Amino acid sequence: MKIFLVMTILLAHFHINPLMVSALEKEGEGLPAQREQQEEPAYAKWGKLAVEKVKERYPEAKVVDYLHMGREELGEGKASEKFKLWLRGEEREFGVFVTITFEEDSDEVIVIEYEETDR
Repeated sequence: MKIFLVMTILLAHFHINPLMVSALEKEGEGLPAQREQQEEPAYAKWGKLAVEKVKERYPEAKVVDYLHMGREELGEGKASEKFKLWLRGEEREFGVFVTITFEEDSDEVIVIEYEETDR
């Protein structure tokens, strides 16, 4: 449930799907101000970066959904966070897997990988 709330906050922050916020309020999950007081998970900053970079890469499309798929410890002080973003453009709708690999100590990004999918 906590992950769903964090995803909703990210989506609302980026104005991706404001209907999600209304749906949560109807379900009794609290007001937006109450949800923002909860602690952000460690992957939140990487999710924001993933959304930002996908918007730069696909400026004609809107990000309509967001999913954190998990973290992978790669050893030697490196880790990666993987996200799936769903985009809707004028001519097509598609997903993009975004994998951000970084140094754990400094949070320095090593590489950002993109893979399109139709699922």
